[in-house]
Amino acid sequence: MHFDLAIIGTGSGNFLVTPEWDGKRVAVIEKGLFGGTCLNVGCIPTKMFVYAAEVATTIRGASRYGVDARIDGVRWRDIRDRVFGRIDAIEDSGRNYRVNGDNTTAFLGTARFTGPKTIVVDVQGREQEITADQIVVATGSTPVVPQGISDCGVRYYTNEDVMRIDELPQRMTIVGGGYIAAEFAHVFGSLGVEVTIVTRGPVMLSQQDDLISTEFSALASEQWNVRFNCTVSSVVQNDDHIELSLSDGTRMETDLLLVATGRKPLVPQGLSLAGIETREDGRIVVDEYGRTTADGVWTLGDVSSDYQLKHVANHEARVVAHNLTHPGDLQTFDHRFVPAAVFTHPQVASVGLTEQQASEAGHDITVKVQNYGDTAYGWAMEDTTSIVKLIADRSSGQLLGAHFMGPDASSLIQIVIQAMSFGQSAKDLARGQYWIHPALAEVVENALLGLEFDQD
Repeated sequence: MHFDLAIIGTGSGNFLVTPEWDGKRVAVIEKGLFGGTCLNVGCIPTKMFVYAAEVATTIRGASRYGVDARIDGVRWRDIRDRVFGRIDAIEDSGRNYRVNGDNTTAFLGTARFTGPKTIVVDVQGREQEITADQIVVATGSTPVVPQGISDCGVRYYTNEDVMRIDELPQRMTIVGGGYIAAEFAHVFGSLGVEVTIVTRGPVMLSQQDDLISTEFSALASEQWNVRFNCTVSSVVQNDDHIELSLSDGTRMETDLLLVATGRKPLVPQGLSLAGIETREDGRIVVDEYGRTTADGVWTLGDVSSDYQLKHVANHEARVVAHNLTHPGDLQTFDHRFVPAAVFTHPQVASVGLTEQQASEAGHDITVKVQNYGDTAYGWAMEDTTSIVKLIADRSSGQLLGAHFMGPDASSLIQIVIQAMSFGQSAKDLARGQYWIHPALAEVVENALLGLEFDQD
């Protein structure tokens, strides 16, 4: 069967079926859940669980404000079903729209390339060959499971299935120290689970600015049992628990094992047969327009991008959608100021360069670390740990990076993202507008005013 366009993957790839394709033949190929990682096993369901965790955390800390409150219980199944009652309905609707809607033919199976612009889809053991004038690979990513756990024979979980468990365990061990580990530690720990984190590094969130990762790791150790500089040597299933041996020679017991050691590109088989090259880490090679090394084949999102972020995949999808139908007016990806947030406790958000990166890039930098607790709203919150760190070029006044740790970090940082994206200097951002007093955003204003520049 021949199509004008074939799309492999229905996460951000689903956005490519624009009105320009009305009246043309479009194939949509999906082997799993419609909507991709974000909708089904990532951003959206995890943040719904995080919100419940935030409510529980707020209640536990209410006494510091003179409010006596307690948690009478946690109805895990109600929390879970509230989340997936919405998510599963959206996934089903998206599937139905592509299967029965106009203008698309859905192939529910696994795709592999067999030649240039040629795909074979395995649909429940029956293979169908598809050719297309243009193809987009948007297959996303899949969890990384270290050897020694993947082949140990013990039941373990990843972010793709841990949210659907029937009962909360008494004890949970999370292997990994990145954003997935930090978010699930917050969710399950806040809901009453005894959480242990085993991470091979000396800090958690090691990709963050050094100050943020160091300060966060100290706070993490107060909430959870964090085993730094450790790996799992062996895993054994006993009658009613799992026994772990760690690289430092210690042993521990747990009831549930969650592997959160990152995600890797989920690439279709047969890429070389189609002339599609990959990088050493498995990602598909892509240029600034979204093109692969094969003529007429495009790619976007986790399978090729430097960033495993939904907002980046959405941006890349918008660019590729334009380029598919405007070959004479190609647009480029804009990855200049890519922000990210970790919805843990405390929340973490960042954009731009770390202090070390800015120095290594040759900038004469000025840095300001501002405490939430030094603002009026910070006093109201009794906050003693939250910070904003801004990095700017001392001569030009341009912001180079911003790193937040504390309540609403993912929202507060948007002020800085906008300034960096539109070339607004730190001075103009600080004094070119009103800042509502005594709103929490004043912490950003004060950080900006604390930066020192060659010319006032």
